[in-house]
Formats: sequence, structure tokens, C-alpha cells
Amino acid sequence: MLEEKPKDRKFVCLVSTGIDSPVSAYIMSRYGELVLVHSYNHPFVDELDRKVFLDLAKEIQRITRKVSRIYILPHGLALKEIKEKVKDRYRCVICKRIMLRYGKRIAEVEGADAVVTGDSLGQVASQTLENLFVEQANLRFPVIRPLIGLDKEEIIGIARKIGTFSTSTRFDLPCKAVSSRPSTRSDRDKVLEEERKIDVERLVERIMKEAEIIDL
Repeated sequence: MLEEKPKDRKFVCLVSTGIDSPVSAYIMSRYGELVLVHSYNHPFVDELDRKVFLDLAKEIQRITRKVSRIYILPHGLALKEIKEKVKDRYRCVICKRIMLRYGKRIAEVEGADAVVTGDSLGQVASQTLENLFVEQANLRFPVIRPLIGLDKEEIIGIARKIGTFSTSTRFDLPCKAVSSRPSTRSDRDKVLEEERKIDVERLVERIMKEAEIIDL
């Protein structure tokens, strides 16, 4: 018996200027329309970050012809509060939790079916199994991780094949708000306690209002 072809969906893809998330968006383009969302970390990252993201967005559109809209969010506003108020070891997890909230909000506005990330299990501190669980706690929205079982070399191979690798590696754009000693096994209750030091809903609302939206 033939499987029924899945109907076209819409996905909100969180896309950084790194190697992984453009590959993740490319994979999900097989199943539907893409809305690309970039958390712009300025002033904790060089202003070039925005240009590199837009170059990647154009490449993803060229490859897939599935990108309908782009959101660029002034995430530096959130990072400022995270850095000032949250314990260093929980910064990355709470940063990711806020980015997932953007994804959920935009998915609701866009009528999208899920949020897509470039997570690959265990590659960095925020992508351990324990931290992935905590990052999604209380989100109540589907999160898809197409690269979860791939290693770095496999992801690089796909990035080279589709043509995004050179753009992702053109500049070194480290985030200066990254934890010096990030927790790799965050406790859910402790993270939620730290998060309460920030008025997250107010912050997300402000950042969403200041989003730059580009239609393709």
C-alpha cells in the first residue's frame, strides 16, 4: 500500500549565520513553505551578522523556492537583560527558550505548523539531551529538529552540496553574550526560576513589535 503524500505545510525556521540551521531549513522545504526567522544579536555580535543572514536567506530561496517571508528580530535587547540578570551557566538555555518563543509567536501569526531548529544532539552545550528538553519546557508547540541524529561532518557535507557552507563560514561572528561555563545538564526548575528574573512576555512583545519583516 502506497503511503499518502503529506500535504504542504508551513514551517517557521530559526536560522542563524552558522552551518546547521540553513541545512535544516533546506531539508524541511521538501514538505512545505518556509518562514525564516533570525535573532540578530547586535551589539553582542558584529553588524555583519545581519548581512550574512540575508545572504543565506537568498541562497535558501534560490535552492528551494519555498521562502515566503523573513523576520529579523532585535534579539540583542533580550541578551542584554539575560546577561544582566541571569546566572552565567543558564544564559544559553534561556536565550534559546526566548528564541523558541519568537518562533511560536510567528508561527501563530503565519498559520505555520511547527518551529524548526538546526539542533544536532550534543554538538554544543545548549544541544545536550537534557538542555533540549528544558529549552522546550512549557512551549506547547511542535518543534522539529531535522538534524538531530547527524554529526558535524554529515551536516557540512549537505551544506557544501547545497551551496550555503561558504557563506556560513565567510566570517567569524561569535556572540559575546555566550556563557563562559554553560550548564550541560540544566535542571528545569532552576532554569524556570532564573527565567522569572526577566519579564519574558514583555520582552518578547517588545522585540516582536520591532521586528524587521521582509516579503519574498
